[in-house]
Amino acid sequence: MNTEDKINSLIENNKIILFMKGNPKFPQCGFSSLACQILDACDANYETIDVLQDQEIREGIKIFSNWPTIPQLYINKEFIGGADIIREMYESEELKKVISGT
Repeated sequence: MNTEDKINSLIENNKIILFMKGNPKFPQCGFSSLACQILDACDANYETIDVLQDQEIREGIKIFSNWPTIPQLYINKEFIGGADIIREMYESEELKKVISGT
């Protein structure tokens, strides 16, 4: 299975998935920490992928989504965005609506 197929499978098999640096208990960057805090505040049931553990996924997700930074959030197979977009959606309460639709 190539990297694109691996990423696609992860997105297909998880309603909410966050590609991040580290994990929710020990995030390795402030943006990943912020994304987890927001998802937790929304009571989201989400999976995470630590891109620091897999260089192919780390580079591949940037190409897959055409988005240059990590973290990256997908909900219902749709790319949502990175930390800034997650924060904006949270502040406008749009994120909670999207999550409640999963």
